[in-house]
Amino acid sequence: MESKIKYQFSAKLWKHNSEGGWYFITIPKNYSKEIRSNLIWQEEGWGRMKASAIIKDENWNTSIWFDTKEKSYILPIKSEIRKRLSLKEDNLLTVSILI
Repeated sequence: MESKIKYQFSAKLWKHNSEGGWYFITIPKNYSKEIRSNLIWQEEGWGRMKASAIIKDENWNTSIWFDTKEKSYILPIKSEIRKRLSLKEDNLLTVSILI
């Protein structure tokens, strides 16, 4: 089994301002910089990198995306995860990312 690097942090859930906007968590800049410096070779286009995420007891496979304006990766939180965990915009969440 391959070993993964784990990053744990707290961040707020936010909604993109487009119609039907997606919900995201922004990975802190210091972690984003470290991830990009060491793991950019894993990006697959448009700054997308495969990852696993854990919030509360939910663990799922996903991708993180590099936001060039914010210079940070963002983690999309799909509706089924938000519903299962009763997550709302501006909730402060403890998140683990495994890359």
